[in-house]
Parts: sequence; structure tokens; C-alpha cells
Amino acid sequence: MAPLTPNAIKAFVDRVAKLPGIGPRQATRLAFYLVGQGKDAIHALAKAVADIEKLRICARCYSIHDALGSLCGICADPKREASIIAVVEKETDLISIERTRRFHGRYLVLGELQKIGALDTEKKLRVKSLIHWIEKELSGKAKEIILALSPTAAGDLNASLLAKEFRPYAERLTRLGRGIPTGGEIEFADEETLTSALERRG
Repeated sequence: MAPLTPNAIKAFVDRVAKLPGIGPRQATRLAFYLVGQGKDAIHALAKAVADIEKLRICARCYSIHDALGSLCGICADPKREASIIAVVEKETDLISIERTRRFHGRYLVLGELQKIGALDTEKKLRVKSLIHWIEKELSGKAKEIILALSPTAAGDLNASLLAKEFRPYAERLTRLGRGIPTGGEIEFADEETLTSALERRG
């Protein structure tokens, strides 16, 4: 970076460049763009970032939420079909599925999956937590567990591992239909494609 670059810009770039999908060049452009927008825009962005700190992780599905209490709005909703559970990788996958308005069950958010097809300690704890909940609240069997993982190599590997874990605890164990192209990600699927994948799960 040029020696005349202000230290505040350097510090901003060092932080922002570590975010997914943003490198040093884009972070630098963002910094100068914000300066050009003025103090009000900078303060508004700083407040939005600070507000993220107030978010919580749901005690049941592990999604991030701002609802009152320990449960997110979905897990706390008595109208949801609690015995149908979609296991997703990321919150953005959950949001994409919710946008279809075709799924009325609950979720388990695993967190970013490893490409080697192995679950780390945190993900194993989340899986065990769901199994324990099924044993306690559903007498040991969910009506359906949907492995709603992207049809990538990593998604397929992890789906195989999860299928072994969940098979004894589900009357029906399914994956999304291949409306989503192989190698595609749920997060980027349009609503029509994702709706088709939900309807054709098996």
C-alpha cells in the first residue's frame, strides 16, 4: 500500500479485507468511498456493525437471531412442524429456504462445512444436541430429517456422514432434489429452483 495512505485507511483495509469475498483492493475502494460519503454515512455504518454484537445464537437450532429469549422466532413458533427438520450449513441457506414459503418445519444450522468430509467438534455437538432433543421431545423419532446441504463435493461427503448419524432418529431421511445443479449452492439458488428442490426431495 502506498506510504501516503492514512493509517485509518490501512487499519480499515486490514480488517475488511479478511471478510469473505473482499480482498485488499476492494477494501481500499470501500474505505475511500465511505470517506467520500461523509461522516453521517460512516456513523450509520459503524452503528449497523455495532448492532451486530447484540445478536444471539438460538439455543435450539443455532441460527443467529434478535428475538427475545433464547430461541429464534422459528423455534419459538408453535405453528411450525417441529418433527420435520432441515439440516443446513449456513444461516443464508436457512433464509433462502424460508423465502420459498414452502417449508414449515424447523432447522439445525451446522456452520461452514469442511471439504474433507469430517465434522469438527462444534458440529458434532450440534448434531448431538438435535439427537438429544429428538429423543426427549419426539420419543426418539422425527417425522423427517432433510439434509439440505448444497450438492457440492463437500456437501455430498458431509451428507453421507450426517445420514449415518441421523438415520436411527428419523422415519424419513431425505436430501433436496437436484433442481439445484451439481456444484451449486443453496444460498444462490433462486426461489423457483429451491422450491422445486424441496418438492422433489427424496
